[in-house]
Amino acid sequence: MLRRSLPWLVLLASAVLEAVWATALGLSDGFSRPVPTLVFAVTATLSMLGLGWAIRTIPLGSAYAVWVGIGAALTVGWAMATGVEPFSVLKVVFIAGIVGCAAGLKALPVEKDQPADEPAHR
Repeated sequence: MLRRSLPWLVLLASAVLEAVWATALGLSDGFSRPVPTLVFAVTATLSMLGLGWAIRTIPLGSAYAVWVGIGAALTVGWAMATGVEPFSVLKVVFIAGIVGCAAGLKALPVEKDQPADEPAHR
């Protein structure tokens, strides 16, 4: 069970790092502020490495959709929570839809011709 879940956990962590690097990118002021620029560089690298590792097992399309969707939802959620972006109930509803779709991709059954423990074909 852990063997099947580990790539998804790494993908989720990579999506969280995507939200961190996107936020740091905004704070870097065009890469002119050193600390946000460094945070961006480190978290973007780790996020991409995690995504790259996860797609060894998870199909690329599904992994990328989950990575982008969760990362975008967290980025917008953080921006609303910190007052950078105005709060809107409709935004929350649509973001919940993105998260729900990402969860749906994880919930799909493994294809019959591809055992869960073997790498996905791209």
